[in-house]
Amino acid sequence: MSILDRIIETKRAEVERLRERGSALRAAAEAAEAPRPFAAALRREGEVALIAEIKRRSPSAGWIRPELSVEEVARLYEGAGAAAVSVLTDGEYFGGSLDDLRAARSAVDLPLLRKDFVIDALQVWEARAAGADAVLLIARVLDDPLLRDLLDVASGLGMGVLVEVHTAVELERAIAAGAEVIGVNARDLATFVTDLGTVLELAPSVPGDRVLVAESGIRTPADVDLLGEAGVAAVLVGESLMRAPDVGAAAASLVGRPRATAPVG
Repeated sequence: MSILDRIIETKRAEVERLRERGSALRAAAEAAEAPRPFAAALRREGEVALIAEIKRRSPSAGWIRPELSVEEVARLYEGAGAAAVSVLTDGEYFGGSLDDLRAARSAVDLPLLRKDFVIDALQVWEARAAGADAVLLIARVLDDPLLRDLLDVASGLGMGVLVEVHTAVELERAIAAGAEVIGVNARDLATFVTDLGTVLELAPSVPGDRVLVAESGIRTPADVDLLGEAGVAAVLVGESLMRAPDVGAAAASLVGRPRATAPVG
């Protein structure tokens, strides 16, 4: 069983525990303040937007910054010019929690992405109730009907969605499902091997009216420049920022990098 398989098995168990609270979660989500626009925040004329991530650990890297202050890091990201903040909320494999999301919401006005393995509408309602403005949907772990259903649930709440893909087939599925924001993950979730070439290969096939996000393996301004030349609209960066002695300075170095006009697929 791969790491991804184990994570999804864990998520199924977590979802089952949420079911008895389903009605309350939906009511809380629908009663929450209007979410901040996610896709619009990533559309920066002539430059690559930064989605800066709060990440304590990962299955591949182990503990990265376990004792971080979410509020402090979120404020540093906002001050550095990040367009949005991604918050890892998975506990067992990434050391995060919904409390981290709530803490970030209390600290900044930027759009917040709940980064987790979402497989059920319950998790979307839970995310909105906790202050998330957008959720991650991973095409690899969702069939087409479920991907469309979760997109509809999020859209009905006014939330943004980052649909993550890793292959050309998954990209076609995301486009067909109507995803506005498409993230190409340079990391293969089955092997955890990372290759930015995956993003460069798929970028020309992303329609110009979609927001293309590069995920994983981005460490330097030169990496962002390379992706910007390929028409990438935004980068999602976590581990390299979390490892930096000066988180704010590291984030600022990735902000304002030039972006070419995205090719129309």
